[in-house]
Amino acid sequence: MHCATIKQGIECTFMTQKGCDFTGGACRPIVEKCEGCDRVREYADGRYCNQFPDPAAKWRLGVCNMATHIKVESKVADGKVRVGQQKQKKK
Repeated sequence: MHCATIKQGIECTFMTQKGCDFTGGACRPIVEKCEGCDRVREYADGRYCNQFPDPAAKWRLGVCNMATHIKVESKVADGKVRVGQQKQKKK
């Protein structure tokens, strides 16, 4: 259904016939860590995330998994990386 509270006209999974089913009855505004993300949209009531109704919850355990402004560094050992090795035949 389409949102009828804050993000009017946007498809929302929390919207029901009785109204917004999310805790509190509406989406939460973005947090400071969300600044610069491509998923942030400006609405009449403020700035909100287009992906999540509560952006602060995505940042509690570390980096938001949908953040477009943060590059995640992979932790590869500083040694040799063995890729595509095949077993040797026994004679």
